[in-house]
Amino acid sequence: MFRALSLRTAVTPALTNLFSSVPAVYGAATSLTRAGVEERVLQVVKNTPKIDEGKVTAESHFVNDLGLDSLDTVEVVMAIEDEFAVQIPDQDAEKIHSVAQAIDYILAHKQAK
Repeated sequence: MFRALSLRTAVTPALTNLFSSVPAVYGAATSLTRAGVEERVLQVVKNTPKIDEGKVTAESHFVNDLGLDSLDTVEVVMAIEDEFAVQIPDQDAEKIHSVAQAIDYILAHKQAK
């Protein structure tokens, strides 16, 4: 019983020192660059099952160039929401018809990560 107590005492200061040296960064502002956002949006779109990766560019239109229907487009926008930890209201999501529009939307919304 006393041995466990002494072991706990020996371990606790080490753990305390370990955790106290890690800076707490809660809600730190992240700066998204256009190139970084473009790369991530392109990757999300390329990972969509119905899309031919070779057709995806920053200017690709979801319906005209990539052959998506409205449901597929909603799924792409939802995947972009997940990628950037942002919630896109339905009225805004309905206006996103291309990769470029998705990139512009994310860049315009500072809460995106």
